[in-house]
Amino acid sequence: VHLVESGGGFVQAGGSLRLSCATSGFTFDDYAIGWFRQVPGKEREGVSCISSTEDPTYYIDSVKGRFTISSDNAKKMVYLQMNNLKPEDTAVYYCAADSLYSCRGYMGFFRHSGQGTQVTVSS
Repeated sequence: VHLVESGGGFVQAGGSLRLSCATSGFTFDDYAIGWFRQVPGKEREGVSCISSTEDPTYYIDSVKGRFTISSDNAKKMVYLQMNNLKPEDTAVYYCAADSLYSCRGYMGFFRHSGQGTQVTVSS
């Protein structure tokens, strides 16, 4: 399982970023794919998740209405469109995948993850 994130950066509050996750090495439709974020000294936080099977999408309450997760199954890509960003969204964002779990109540603990991409939102 290989996951590569891109699209992070520095943005002012209220701005937007689109994160991308390129996947390979597994059957895309058999996996739930999520985004979690991590701030040093804090617990990781499951932000969003998408799956082709049960519980197709998940969003943590703090990003509902601002973030949208989507996938391009043909390209084996997953995207996280982040709008109206807030300083508290600042974190390293990781793409993660697992075949054993659904997106229900995603906590950010899938077995496979990428190297992460930094998102910094200034006030």
